[in-house]
Amino acid sequence: MAFWGLTPDDYGHEEVWVWPENADAFFLFRDLATQWRVAMGGPTGLDHNVLLLRLDRMRLPDDDRDQLDADVRVMELAALEQMNEEREKRERTSRGS
Repeated sequence: MAFWGLTPDDYGHEEVWVWPENADAFFLFRDLATQWRVAMGGPTGLDHNVLLLRLDRMRLPDDDRDQLDADVRVMELAALEQMNEEREKRERTSRGS
């Protein structure tokens, strides 16, 4: 957590509900938590090879599989934006010290 600039106070203090129609995408995204590709500047995105493998193993109809893939990618982009904001905030703070 600390590497990404997060502390326990950054989350866990509020309850978050997942709408039933988003549950499959949320749980898949959560299960991919160890599959981030990371470069010198930080995370660059999920390993989509693993995402596609997981989707294949779910044996979903094509339309459902494509929708779940798209939903996870939306969450991935939102997570990347948040992580990048936190990184930039840390960098600004360290330069000002």
